[in-house]
Formats: sequence, C-alpha cells, structure tokens
Amino acid sequence: MHHFHYRDEELHCEEVPLRAIAEAVGTPCYVYSTATMTRHVRVIAEAFTDIASLIAYSVKANGNLAVLATLARLGCGADVVSGGELKRARAAGIAGERIVFSGVGKTRDDMALALSEGIHQFNVESAGELRALSQVASAMGRDAPVALRVNPDVAAGGHPNISTGKSGDKFGVPWHETRDLYALAAQLPGIHVSGVDVHIGSQIGDLAPMRAAFEKTVDLTRELRERGHPITRIDVGGGLAIPYRDGDTPAPPSAYAGMIREVVGDLDVEVILEPGRVIMGNAGVMLSQALYLKDAPDRTFLILDAGMNDLMRPALYEAHHDVWPLAAPRADTALKSYDIVGPICESTDKFAARREMREVRPGDRLAFMSAGAYGAVLSSQYNARPLVAEILVDGDRFDIVRRRPIFEEMLQLEDLPDWLT
Repeated sequence: MHHFHYRDEELHCEEVPLRAIAEAVGTPCYVYSTATMTRHVRVIAEAFTDIASLIAYSVKANGNLAVLATLARLGCGADVVSGGELKRARAAGIAGERIVFSGVGKTRDDMALALSEGIHQFNVESAGELRALSQVASAMGRDAPVALRVNPDVAAGGHPNISTGKSGDKFGVPWHETRDLYALAAQLPGIHVSGVDVHIGSQIGDLAPMRAAFEKTVDLTRELRERGHPITRIDVGGGLAIPYRDGDTPAPPSAYAGMIREVVGDLDVEVILEPGRVIMGNAGVMLSQALYLKDAPDRTFLILDAGMNDLMRPALYEAHHDVWPLAAPRADTALKSYDIVGPICESTDKFAARREMREVRPGDRLAFMSAGAYGAVLSSQYNARPLVAEILVDGDRFDIVRRRPIFEEMLQLEDLPDWLT
C-alpha cells in the first residue's frame, strides 16, 4: 500500500503532483510519503499489540533525518549498525533505551558512544567483539546489555547478496559455537546477557525459512535459560518482503506476527523487530527525466539523467523497480521496449533490460517506484555527480529534507598539499 496515484492525468504523492516537485527541485530526486510511512508503522504495531515488542526501525534502509524524526513520532525505536547511524537516531529524537546496535564491525569508540547513550541492546556477532565490549564497558564502569546474533544456517532472501543467515555468511555466531560463547559472556565483566538475536536476510516473501530460524532460536532460548542465562528478549531481525511489481504477494505483517506469536508461545520474552524495507520501500520514489533515445541493432536505449550512483539497487542486486510516467499515458500510446540506462561510465549503469513501456520521449519525467529503502542511502558522488536531493511530502505540502550540494561544496573536504600549489 502506498500513496502514489494518478489524479487529473498526473502522478501525485498524497496531494502533491510530482511534476511540481520535479520543477521546483530538479531531477533526479527522491520523494517520500508521510502518509505511507504512517500507515506501515501502524499496520506493524497493530499486528503486535498483544506481544511485548519493540519496533526498532532499521536505519540502514533510509537514514534521512526527517524520515527518522517522522518514525520517532510514530513510536519507533532504531536498529543501527554504526556510530553515525546511532547519532542520526538520537538527533531525530529516538531515545537511547529504544536503540539496538547491530553489525559485525563495531569499533571501541562505537561501543563507548552506545554505552554513554544507554542503548537497549548490543547484538554481538563474534567472540572478539564480545571481549572488546567487555573491556570498554568495564573501563566505563557500565554493564552492556547483550544478545548474541546466532547464525541458524537457514538460507533466505530475494538475492544471494542479501541472504545473511547461511553457514559461511559473515554475520552471526556459528550455531555450534553459540553455547560456549554464551558461557563466556556470562563470565566476562561488564557484560549482561539479555537476549538472543537472529536475522537471516532481506526481501523474504515466504515465512517458512523465517519460521525455521525462529523455532531454532526459541529452542535455543529455552536451553540457555536451563543453563542459567537470564534471556528476556528475542530479536527476530527484519527482512519481510514488499511488492516491487504488480503480482508480488509477500506475506503481510499480520501473518508474520501470527507466525511469531505461534513460535514464541508462552516463552514470556520481549520480541524486538527490525523492519526497514517494509516501512520505507513503498513510501518513496525516485524521479528522473529522459535525456535521449539511442537505437542499437537489437534494442533501444532510454538514457536518463539518473544513474547507478543515485539508485544502486539494480546494479547491486539486479533489483526490479516499476517505472511510471509522471504524466499518465494515453491508452492508445504504443508499447515500446527499452533498455533503461543512466549517464554513468559503467556497463552496470542499467536500471532495466527490454522493459516494455508506453512510448517515452526526451524530456518526459519518470518515477522509479518502491525506491524509499536502500535508495538515497546508497547514493554516491561517483563521476563527480552531486548527491541526489530528498523531499518529504505531508498531505498537500512538501519540503526539501536533503538538498543537492553544489560543486563547490563537493570540493570542500579536499585540500591540495603545499607542493601542488
């Protein structure tokens, strides 16, 4: 469900025609819908009303400050994977006690920052990290609430690059080492064992692999309690899929919640959720403009002003995004086949191959749908292109929440050494 729709032959975000945003801000740019974010958070919250839970929004999906502030007002906590994301969450008004710190490469400075902010939980992923956290916490005279991220050896995810729970992945503690590592955690100073964490991938539409991983995790929790570990939380991660194209029917949050309710049963734990894509994916679009059409012997290239530096997912994951024209096409407009590409000097700068669309002409504006997650957050300044602008819509109003930098600002972090001046 989203709030992008055609009205009076124009594509709107809520009450704002996207043409007006493109004309005011320029393209490429991202546009986010407050109403869509709100609806998605409420659907998840309502699905878990009878379960003690914390919705820790996954900041890596979209870390824009205005997005985070919107979600904070809706009651979300945050799942962060760096000190920078932690600072963003705090700047947006998310309390430290509602923040979970995940990730395989936390530095000691990250740990000290998180301890000083009084975060809810560290999701620890290795013995080395556990020992480092013990040393930092002890030096600060604090106890670090810890869950170990376990790797249940369950494959899932919409692409191999976003599967994280299989044996051999860099994430999590190998299943056979889990019990020994919990025993070590119980002995280390400055460590308070609080929970178990599991996350097996992203864009998972079938609940079966999630259920298999959660059942193993619940069984492990019962065993750990029998061994004397005070487990009061299970972090089930994120990964629930969204529809990226017509016909996609991933499991809804209500079915996801029902499955978790069945698996957890009477265990009496707080369930921590880390939704990212399911909140933000369909809450955002990327706007672009057609520059040129270029005929080749076996295809026609549609060349846009947006590139893989603005929307990386197709190049990185072979991801699909529906592409809608901002001006509603007439039903009698001819269907054409295009390879949709950008201006970047890389062969991977391709959004779609042989995509059938109503005829597009240079100057036409297009919207890449379902681009609110892993879109702007993955953008770069490759080819000396400025970071893409971001806009937030709320009803009939919109504002720029990340402006496009000018070239002089792009150079401000660089200096010429004396011998070159």
